[in-house]
Amino acid sequence: MTAQSEFHPRWYRARVSTYWWLKSRSNLKFILRELSSVFVAWFVIMLMLQIRALSQGPEAYQEFQEWLQTPMLIALNGITLSFVLFHAITWFNLAPKAMVVRLRGRRVPDLVITGSNYLLWFMASAGVAWLLLGA
Repeated sequence: MTAQSEFHPRWYRARVSTYWWLKSRSNLKFILRELSSVFVAWFVIMLMLQIRALSQGPEAYQEFQEWLQTPMLIALNGITLSFVLFHAITWFNLAPKAMVVRLRGRRVPDLVITGSNYLLWFMASAGVAWLLLGA
């Protein structure tokens, strides 16, 4: 780094508000999508804790179930569900921009890519519901 003289020009840097992301709907969605990753991580942690409780036997799993029924965890898991759904929906909607598919030299329409993501999500959810509710 070189020493600067008294008359060296300084770079202009416009001040940016801490809340810059609240001024535009697209920026707000971007920040919320990034924040949703924290809740996705929380969901993964909860799943791993549930598997650990299952592996430790019925008493440990019953304790885990009782812990899940505390009001704080019910609220947190409700918020987590909404953020995980938001995360999935926004990424499915971004998929056509991230994954350009060509068929016979022509680009596959965005609706086909997005629609196939939603269709597979629906089929997977229906399969899980079928398994859980008794085949």
